[in-house]
Amino acid sequence: MASSSSAKKVAKLASRGKGKKVRFSGGTTFPAIIAVVCLSMLALIVYAKASLPGDETGAPQPGDEWVAAYSFRVCDDQYTLTGTPNELNLDASTGNPDKLTAGTDNADGIIHYHPQTGGATGRKAKLGVFLDVYGVKLSNDKLELPEAQVGVGETSSWNVDDNIFEGTSCAGDDAVIKVRVWNDYTSGAFYDNVTDFRNLRLLRNGMVFVIAVVPNDYDIARPSSACDLEDFGAIGSGDLCKSGADTTTTVADTTPDTTVGTDGGTTTTAAGSTTTAASTTTTTG
Repeated sequence: MASSSSAKKVAKLASRGKGKKVRFSGGTTFPAIIAVVCLSMLALIVYAKASLPGDETGAPQPGDEWVAAYSFRVCDDQYTLTGTPNELNLDASTGNPDKLTAGTDNADGIIHYHPQTGGATGRKAKLGVFLDVYGVKLSNDKLELPEAQVGVGETSSWNVDDNIFEGTSCAGDDAVIKVRVWNDYTSGAFYDNVTDFRNLRLLRNGMVFVIAVVPNDYDIARPSSACDLEDFGAIGSGDLCKSGADTTTTVADTTPDTTVGTDGGTTTTAAGSTTTAASTTTTTG
């Protein structure tokens, strides 16, 4: 009897659930609200990414004619590059010989940066654009100039791990590679970069770059071509190019881009993103 009674109770309980639907206590309103909120957030993220300015926006743009002074320094020896992209049959912006910019007889040690449509404009305007035009190889531990750019029989490649300072005033010191940058050619303010050299940005007209293989505490001076920039329309806010000014002033400066360390009291920085090309010319007197 007990067994039969238990079976009947189980059957009765099972029959009570037939045909009934399981419902959420809150209904469907709350899940619907969550779904709408998630879709709205996704739409906002997509819109924000689409509306961000691209790397090619900002200065310089096609029609701008920027100039910068530069030199390569290995201890006390200085080098500049000869020949324009026209003479090298190169156009780094498009690869199209028809878009080459006519060369002019300008001062030695001047970079002419004339970005073209589709080339390295805005944040894509980098030191690497200039280096690529002339086939210069630059890394954290090695500088290599094309053999045609140095004298016959002279060294064109310097590795910091080699004894490159033998017979120079830097003999006995360890070598480092750094790029010293002046954002304003008339100012003594500079910053040293110790890595990611190719991605250093051309931020404005009238900058100065010295790519140096030197002892870590070496005082890197501005190249003599710096004050020639005013002849090409560059306008500075300092006094270093005025008659009688002290052109060896070295004052540390901070700059945009990511700070990666300090060296000799100056800020060392590195810029980001990928180098693409533009039209650059370097001319010699």
